[in-house]
Amino acid sequence: MPEIVVTVRSFDEKLDAARAASLVLATANAALKNRALASIAVAMVEHADRIILANDLDLANGRDNDLSVGVLDRLRLDATRLAGLADAVRLVATLVDPVGENVRGRTLDNGLRLSEVRVPFGVVGVIYEARPNVTVDIASLALKSGNAVVLRGGSAAENTNRELVAIIQDSLRGVGLPADAVQTIDEFGRDGARQLMRARGQVDVLIPRGSAALINTVVAESKVPVIETGAGVVHVFLDESADEAWAIDIVHNSKVQRPSVCNALETLLVHEGAAMRLLPPVLGALRASGVTIHGDEGTRAIFADAVAATDEDWATEYMSLDIAVRVVGSLDEAMEHIRRYSTHHTESIVTNDLGNAERFLAEVDSAVVMVNTSTRFTDGGEFGFGAEVGISTQKLHARGPMGLSELTSTKWIVRGTGQVRE
Repeated sequence: MPEIVVTVRSFDEKLDAARAASLVLATANAALKNRALASIAVAMVEHADRIILANDLDLANGRDNDLSVGVLDRLRLDATRLAGLADAVRLVATLVDPVGENVRGRTLDNGLRLSEVRVPFGVVGVIYEARPNVTVDIASLALKSGNAVVLRGGSAAENTNRELVAIIQDSLRGVGLPADAVQTIDEFGRDGARQLMRARGQVDVLIPRGSAALINTVVAESKVPVIETGAGVVHVFLDESADEAWAIDIVHNSKVQRPSVCNALETLLVHEGAAMRLLPPVLGALRASGVTIHGDEGTRAIFADAVAATDEDWATEYMSLDIAVRVVGSLDEAMEHIRRYSTHHTESIVTNDLGNAERFLAEVDSAVVMVNTSTRFTDGGEFGFGAEVGISTQKLHARGPMGLSELTSTKWIVRGTGQVRE
């Protein structure tokens, strides 16, 4: 039986291979990229047992390492979640390919024809933690937008990510695209993440997803341009005119539906004119679902089953069944609290006052600002992007849920007929 030779490549060799793959992807047509995505979706379902077995190992290691309930929830993949990821990949395949889209253009007086068109970034690096769904989301969006992607998914999900990347690479080979278009550098550990942050010239853009500590580290240390995704200290404000049924449902869904994710509610602000009416039913519904209420004095005066909130609570992204609650005197006080403590991710107001709704939309400076709806809708899939790269909380290039177009840059194309500048 012939000996199986496993090729071990260095970090630089992997990045060189990613660059070569990006050149192929940049000119691949939409039909070929869509065939790759369809193949990936099928393979994920066909190999679900293989993925779940690897995920079970990561979950066991996570429990041994005392990972929090929220982190373990983000880490977990089961048949239902895999099917959802496969559906998201299929949806990405149905979306319009952004590459080559004409953004704007004009013809100059001298006859030169200018057009600005969308082009892939090239090689995208992603650093993330305990989120194997990101492996699939990023890979599918990168492929459709013509980018190669280099993934550092962290030790907590290393076994799961290894299987997912292997399945994706097999699918790429099967349709004639380079397998190196999607790679993991998890084998290089934390040093791999540091090298990725220093790989300016080899990697075109770097995207961190995870804790505030991870994101801050990448932003501070990276020599590669960074698209900053943000932690979610997310607020809901119940205005004096808020409908009680809406308030109960929106707050409960925002906090409880999946508390471990970045668009989950962390701080509830309630107008003092509605506190006696709204706090008992709203907080009662949360307590019935196991939520611990961290309340200020005004909250605890009305709802006795609350622990005293500290200054740290207002700036905490719990990612658990905990919520901070404060009674405020006005819309202005609510917005001032948000300006002080928000991470500029998502904020929502529940109100029947059109003027207050419009002020909140205009004056709150976050990536997504909502009226009368759950913060859980801040999501690329819910926005119709199929999947998401992350939620950008910066103001450059992209803000809010990032989809296909946010993984592109532009270039100017100039067509002439012999013109020279005088």
